Amino acid sequence: MTLFHFVNCALLTFGPHVVYYSATPLSEYDTIGTCVKAAVVYLVTALVKLVCLATFLKVPENEGFDPYQELMKVLIGFIDVAGLYFALTQLTHRNISQNHKFQAVGLGWAFADSVLHRLAPLWIGARGLEFTWEFIFQGLEANANLVMTLSLAALGSLMWLRKNKPRTLVPTIYVCAFLLATMPSITRFP
Repeated sequence: MTLFHFVNCALLTFGPHVVYYSATPLSEYDTIGTCVKAAVVYLVTALVKLVCLATFLKVPENEGFDPYQELMKVLIGFIDVAGLYFALTQLTHRNISQNHKFQAVGLGWAFADSVLHRLAPLWIGARGLEFTWEFIFQGLEANANLVMTLSLAALGSLMWLRKNKPRTLVPTIYVCAFLLATMPSITRFP
């Protein structure tokens, strides 16, 4: 039963990434290299965020709200936006259109996030003797993170790659990008 539970949770966590890659034109244009490059940029970004979190944030002594610490968390969260900017604009993408570039970058970014944050807990915990809903919820969270990352990559593509942006939508695009960039800081509990 434990193997079945592990396989079920692993398919729920990592399956949508594979399905998205094969169901969209990304597989036809052979964008696996772009996905891997975006995953490497995500790993470097995660390392930079880890160093910044360890350097600039202190361990709270009480459970009170500290606005300085929360502001630092949000500012450190914008390192992801900088990494996505680098992945979208600076990486060389072999014969990929703008529509497929943001999809490949977002998919590689989300897959690396899922592997980094969910593979080890899934491997250790889902093989336990009893069934727990925690790993199914992690799989659902990975799916929601895939949608959020693709949305952030699409907004980044609209902001940084398109030359003919609709002028009336520019403030809306920036507000949505700001909300998506700060969303992990808002929804993540200590």
